[in-house]
Amino acid sequence: MATALKKSPMTDAEWEARQQLAACYRIFAYYGWDELIYTHISLRVPGEDETFLINPFGLHFSEVTASNLLKIDIEGNKLCDSNYPVNRAGFVQHSLFHRAIPDAHCVMHTHTTAGMAVASTREGLTPTSFYAGFFAGQIAYHDFEGVTIRDEEGPRFLASLGNKRFMILRNHGLLVMGETVPAAFFRYFMLERACQIQIATRQAGTPLEIPQDVIDVHQRDMYGACPPGHFGVTEFNAMTRIIDRIDPSWRD
Repeated sequence: MATALKKSPMTDAEWEARQQLAACYRIFAYYGWDELIYTHISLRVPGEDETFLINPFGLHFSEVTASNLLKIDIEGNKLCDSNYPVNRAGFVQHSLFHRAIPDAHCVMHTHTTAGMAVASTREGLTPTSFYAGFFAGQIAYHDFEGVTIRDEEGPRFLASLGNKRFMILRNHGLLVMGETVPAAFFRYFMLERACQIQIATRQAGTPLEIPQDVIDVHQRDMYGACPPGHFGVTEFNAMTRIIDRIDPSWRD
């Protein structure tokens, strides 16, 4: 069993953030976007730009709860009572983006089969589907340098990212960041679907690329096809209701 967070003063905003992030981990587990105890999703603690929440290294995504999430500072120091360590690979990536990018409040990194397969092709993601068209021209690529545990790779990560907020780590996987958990989740959902469909398309026949003028219209109109309100909230809430019916322990 996980060691729960030691009782200490906590703002309502932090507890709400913990519950939202824990729900996100369970949603990822529901979709099968986890990989044993590896990969990670992090979230800045509201009102504390130098601290963020991340999964305890050793727990499966389906075991993450609001109280057992690790709270760490930008230097990787644990700010909570837990027997679980910090995943070095997760810390190096996530602390970099949380430190350097003001709007990167939530950062997601996965090793899904579809994401890794597309990341391992020379052309990367191609505009051959409804979802992929949304990302055309918006994805950064970073060449594989080995497991991401070295701080000195940080400047090259940022150089590769530029002003984009989606990255395909070549030979490695997907990385998405967003200003909220729901926004990052829904963008990740679309990117993962784009990768899945690209693989299926190549098995089905010759890929049909979307013309640039159509991509321009598609990207212009995409947000208009979503429910009103903050981007991703309705979709995230729908998935939260599903995982809540399956196992509401993430709330604890």
